[in-house]
Amino acid sequence: MKLRILLVGNGGREHALAWKLAQSDKVECIHVVPGNGGTAGVPKSKNITSVSPDDFAALVQHAKENSLNFLIPGPEAPLVAGITDYFAQHAPEIKVFGPSKAAAQMEGSKTFSKDFMERHNIPTAVYENFSDFDAASKYIETIDHDVVIKADGLAAGKGVILPTSKAEAHEALKSIMADKEFGSAGNSVVIEELLVGDEISILSLTDGTTILSLPPAQDHKRIGDGDTGPNTGGMGTYAPTPLVSKAQLEEIDRTVLQPTVDGMKAENMTFVGCLFTGLMLTKNGPKVLEYNVRFGDPETQSCLALLESDLAELMLACCDGSLASHTISLSSLSACTIVVAAGGYPGSYPKGTAMQVQASKADEGTFIFHAGTSLGEDGELMTSGGRVIAATATGKDLREAVDKAYKGVGLIEFEGMQYRKDIAGRALR
Repeated sequence: MKLRILLVGNGGREHALAWKLAQSDKVECIHVVPGNGGTAGVPKSKNITSVSPDDFAALVQHAKENSLNFLIPGPEAPLVAGITDYFAQHAPEIKVFGPSKAAAQMEGSKTFSKDFMERHNIPTAVYENFSDFDAASKYIETIDHDVVIKADGLAAGKGVILPTSKAEAHEALKSIMADKEFGSAGNSVVIEELLVGDEISILSLTDGTTILSLPPAQDHKRIGDGDTGPNTGGMGTYAPTPLVSKAQLEEIDRTVLQPTVDGMKAENMTFVGCLFTGLMLTKNGPKVLEYNVRFGDPETQSCLALLESDLAELMLACCDGSLASHTISLSSLSACTIVVAAGGYPGSYPKGTAMQVQASKADEGTFIFHAGTSLGEDGELMTSGGRVIAATATGKDLREAVDKAYKGVGLIEFEGMQYRKDIAGRALR
């Protein structure tokens, strides 16, 4: 079966997916809706800007008119909104790599996912869910451990607050639940104990029964060096992280990943797609921080640079329920991704800033993945988002990968650009 792909999204994750999928002999063409300045240049790919990524009916129509037979929703929003179910109903001949609306609640609702973990004895932080502001405020007064406060719904990776005092905890509750800083995403909150340790991310391809995982990655969420400043969608990643041992990875498979897909199957919401599990390696073992129901960004850029298997073939096997007959082949190299953001991000930032990117000068094993970029009328590249672009590099060890990735950042130039100087610093120390 030749795959004619409809890829929904416009981030660095989608550029990396298109780049990897285009390498497969199985893939004939990729239509990216809406795509960005990077996906526009991927072989076999073209950006489709005439169709809105939120308009499922228009996406179905475009897929049928262009004989597209394989849908990959990149970001979480369309999955949580039910794009998989919509295609199953209106275009059942098109395979979808992505979970159903029911299964996507694992990311779409933090209260739902915490209750799921409790039902299936999956290790996670002690927590309480609240939909009443006064009850949540009273609860804060009764506890004496440090907490994390999470908006229930989707908040673009920014709905998690780490207060350092009870006053700050009350302030966070007020901003989420009363002032609606994240809109309806803050109608409910999770208040959980603060876990301490190293944080890792695992991206797993699954057909709902079998799991094949990419190398464990570590993300850097804060905007500033030394993990300072506000949270972002992620400022850089590297993989595989040496902070997790082979024995710990086997424990995570046994106590977290397999019970998660088995539990979802048992609850009639079989998960097909990429399950992203964020974990804290605590002194009491690995514990789940969150689930995402799609490839992480910017973990994908680092992890796909290490994938030697045919990604299209693995995705097809997930959709066909035949993943058990496949293995995953991973490079022995290390990879690192450095995100370059617009000045002002994660606060307000300018768009439409002119950019120069000398991708053709990149060393072998160095890749430039676009995120918030777009092409002007004359094809000139400009910024269009907060996280603008990233340099990814592979190396024989982590040190080499990091050095090459920073050299890659040197090929990128635009006014106000900012990036962290300490990606992978903890692992290198």
